[in-house]
Amino acid sequence: MTSFDDLLSRAQALADSGKRTVLGITGAPASGKTTLAWRIADALGTRAAVVGMDGFHLAQVELSRLGRTDRKGAPETFDAHGYVHLVRRLSDGTEPVYAPEFRREIEEPIAGAVPVSPEVQVVITEGNYLLLDTEPWDQLRALLDEAWFLAPNEDERLERLVSRHRYYGRSLVEAKQRALGSDQRNADLIQPTASRADVVVEDMHLQNFAV
Repeated sequence: MTSFDDLLSRAQALADSGKRTVLGITGAPASGKTTLAWRIADALGTRAAVVGMDGFHLAQVELSRLGRTDRKGAPETFDAHGYVHLVRRLSDGTEPVYAPEFRREIEEPIAGAVPVSPEVQVVITEGNYLLLDTEPWDQLRALLDEAWFLAPNEDERLERLVSRHRYYGRSLVEAKQRALGSDQRNADLIQPTASRADVVVEDMHLQNFAV
């Protein structure tokens, strides 16, 4: 089983490479991507920055215009081309970048919320579709110096997902419907992409991410 120390060693090697590197962390909804990304970043300190794919969610008004509000979280509800372009800029590492951030409390992205200076050695980007093989997502793999796929215990993941939905105001019934409906369809789409990762992290509990 891969430990947090194993993952941190791999991230430190990227930071020590002498060039800007991009680490991608992916997996199904509520697999622990954001938690792990921030634990790694906290351990690396000023050498690392975290940029989430979720900052490229389309705004609610645009989802409504496109008739996609019931599919929010699916690949077609993101500005995928914009995200690929940003990761390319982050990989280049020659200029300051201001990335967007998704705020769950308002269910909207906020532009320019995440500063990444050229001095940052490792950019950690996390999201569901980093290893998807459809256009334009398929351009991302070549931009990632390393990619990790998180595959926790499925019961634990679903429990965490329902709890997340409850925290942000959904009833228990609504939370379960979302977790087992659109979220599960997205998880089924993501699962086969594990074969494109450098590391598949199985059955790691979030408490094991502690530094």
